[in-house]
Order: sequence, then structure tokens, then C-alpha cells
Amino acid sequence: MDKRLYWVGFNLVKGIGAVRLQATLDHFGDLETAWNAPMAEWRTSGLSDRILQNLQRVRQDVDLEQMGQKYADAGIRFYTWDDFDYPRRLKEINQAPPVIFVAGDIRPEDEWAVAIVGTRRVTAYGRQVTEEVAAFLAQNGITVVSGLARGIDGIAHEACLRVGGRTFAVLGSGVDRIYPPEHRNLAARIVESGALISDYPLGTEPDGVNFPPRNRIISGISIATIVVEAGETSGALITAEFAAEQGRDVFAVPGNIFAPQSKGTNRLIVQGARPLVDKQEILELLNLDKIQHIQSARVSLPADELETQVIKILGNETYHIDEICVHSGLPIEKVSATLALMELKGMVRQVGGMTYMLIHESESEYRTE
Repeated sequence: MDKRLYWVGFNLVKGIGAVRLQATLDHFGDLETAWNAPMAEWRTSGLSDRILQNLQRVRQDVDLEQMGQKYADAGIRFYTWDDFDYPRRLKEINQAPPVIFVAGDIRPEDEWAVAIVGTRRVTAYGRQVTEEVAAFLAQNGITVVSGLARGIDGIAHEACLRVGGRTFAVLGSGVDRIYPPEHRNLAARIVESGALISDYPLGTEPDGVNFPPRNRIISGISIATIVVEAGETSGALITAEFAAEQGRDVFAVPGNIFAPQSKGTNRLIVQGARPLVDKQEILELLNLDKIQHIQSARVSLPADELETQVIKILGNETYHIDEICVHSGLPIEKVSATLALMELKGMVRQVGGMTYMLIHESESEYRTE
């Protein structure tokens, strides 16, 4: 059985979040041991009786292998703290979600991501700014992150997709429960050009209490957060607050001082957010012009013997990273670093679960004979 399913199992236990899961790891050593430990041993772990009751109920009711098959059948991936593919920037934040669920895919180039958030009651001005900024970022190779909500969020996703960019939607529900319902088609298109992401398990219905916590993922997976329009109590301000706490840049679009949709953004500027008056400044201030250098560095020939070896191993097949290690006789650290670089160059693609294939549309360029 995939050992990561123990992480998914603990994700179902109400009351065990990032802090308590780390304490569990510290106490038991690993989650497989913890999952199978008798309740007598759990009572020495420091968890309350209520949480222990929740744990007991989940362990009795959940078949982890069946649950894993359910995710596989739905085409949903999940990543834990221990996974190489867990987004690096997200892992850096305080109390990063121990497991995230993904419909679609997360690629190495998505490390350069910027969040765009704002009010649901968007004005014509807010719409224009969102469309222009989202399209500009996407055209410059930056992944646009938002929350799939009505208003600014949906406009940002749409503008990004319209120019062929990549976008992430972070949900306050399971990735199989799309909210609002009128964004189901948009969500399906995002899966094809990015990912739906959630730390809530499949089947979790949208609930008001879920949305503020998910905002920490929107900001945490991003280099910076842009707030376009936000009222004084807008949820977008929560995202901006998380971004600031996480040490990420916050941009706010100045607005009409009389417009309710601009009261929150104008206040952010007073509090120290960068006023966004020129979209080009985003690239300059965040040094994002390096993306262009990385994209232009994509090469058609292997750079060294290790890349040549990986190409020969893959051929027309797909192989898990462990199999590549066996065939090459090299340690996983060296192989994973090489594969990461080859992904950035556009030479290989990860097709799920640390399994790789050559990008065949350019296969003739990679021949080594």
C-alpha cells in the first residue's frame, strides 16, 4: 500500500492539523506506526479525548486502500510534506497543509506564481485591471493563482486561460465539489491548463468556514499577492494578511476613495502594501524577468552524460524515478535533481506519481546516436 495514504487518513481526523500531525510524527516516528498504534499508546500522545474519539472513528470507518483507489479512479493526485512534488514555496509557510489534493498538474515552472484576488462585486475598473494584469503575467510565464470565486477570481482565471497561460484555483471544498456551480466549466478548463488544489478531502462540500483557511494556500503557493478590489471586510484582505505573515510581497490596486470596493485596497496601501500602478513593475520588483532566461535556456540536446543516460533509459516508455535509479545505478538525489532540470528545459514531463516520460514532440532533437 502507498504509505502516503496514512497522511490522507489523518487528514480525515477532525482536530489533527499541521501542528498536531507534526507532534504525532515526533511521538510515533512515522504515520504508519501512528495509524496502527493501540489507543493506550495514543493516550500518552497529548491529544484530547475528543480528538482521540475522532481518530478511533476514522480508523474504524476508513479503508485506506479503497480510499486510495477512489482517488486514483477520480484522477486526483495528492502530495504530502515528504513528497518531492509538494510545492516548495507552500512548504515554506508556517503550518503548511500536511497533504494537498490536486486535479490537474503542478509543474516546475509553476514555482513562479502570483495570486490575484479581490471582491465578488467587481466594478468595470476592477474587471479591466484584473484582465490586463492576469493576461500580462500569463504571457510572461507566470502562473496565476486565485480562488475560483465569483468576481475578481473568476475573471483572473479566465483572462489567464484566454492567452494560453497556466492557472491554479485553490478551493474551500474538495476538488470534486466545485463552487460556485456556474464555474464548473471554468474549473474543467483549469484542470487542463493548471490545477485545482485543496487541502480538503474528496467529497468535502463548500462551507463558509473553509474559505478563510484556504487563503493561506493561495498566498503560500505564490511569490506575491495582488489585491485588485476589496471592501473593508473582504476575504481578499485575509489573503493579503496571510501573504504579509508569510513574508511575501503584497500589491494593492489604488481605487476611487469613494468606492466601497476600493476601501480595503486603499487601506492596504496605507498599511504598507505596494501600490500597483504599472503591471511591468511586478516583474521588475520581484525579479521575475529571470523566467524569460530559464525559458530561453530550454535546449534540444542533453547537457551532460547523466541527461543522456536518462534519455536512453526513458526511450518511448514511462518510468518511475525509482526505476530510473535502478537502471542508472545512481542515487535518487542526483537523478531527481537531473529530472527537475530536464523538466525546466522541456525535455521530460512528469505524468504523475514521480513517473516520467520524454516529450515526444521534440524527440528527434534528443537523439543521442
